[in-house]
Amino acid sequence: MTATVTLAERAWQALSGVRDPELDQPITDLGFVVAAAVRDGEVSVRLRLPTYFCAPNFAYLMVADAYDALLALPEFDRVEVRLTDHFAAEEINAGVAAEAGFAGAFADQATGELEELRRTFRSKAHLACLERTCRRLIEDGWQVDALADTTLGQLPESAERDSLLRRRAEMGLPTGAEAPLFVDDDGAPVPAGRLPERLRFARAVRVSIDGNAGLCRGLLRTRYGVTEQEGVS
Repeated sequence: MTATVTLAERAWQALSGVRDPELDQPITDLGFVVAAAVRDGEVSVRLRLPTYFCAPNFAYLMVADAYDALLALPEFDRVEVRLTDHFAAEEINAGVAAEAGFAGAFADQATGELEELRRTFRSKAHLACLERTCRRLIEDGWQVDALADTTLGQLPESAERDSLLRRRAEMGLPTGAEAPLFVDDDGAPVPAGRLPERLRFARAVRVSIDGNAGLCRGLLRTRYGVTEQEGVS
């Protein structure tokens, strides 16, 4: 019994590290994991999305990432992740199970894999985290002009700072104490004169992500009429 509970917790922890690529929130928090069952070294997961026609490339990334996250756990001998109630569920589920990649799952339609899409959303997630970090600093009394010369080592400890550092690491951007707070997607420092423009753009990206997340939560509640998941058993 204790071992089963431990494995269930491990499975849920792994799934909580998988994020919706567009919303940058854990699929567990969003309610996309409808159930996860652990039995005799096997884990079976069912995912659901807010609408029947959610973009298949986004859906594939979440199913594949959930599969990879669970497969990385040595405790499980077999992993099954299935998307339900989606128009491309059959292709996505088969492609992920066969580890065929997005192009293999949609052989007649896809022109390649999704790494560029991943990079685009990682860039947006980084900008949103940057805006949240700066907003927290300004609320604490920092001046906008002072942010131009701020380094990561000068940031006070906070949840926003931790999220920003994680996103920078995912982007391959510098995370050392001497690294400037404002950098572009290639890691080059943003000139002081462009800081207000960069911050405005980051705010627009953050508002868009937060708005889309709220919409998706509402659509999921409307579609299924529930706010809680079955969880792990």
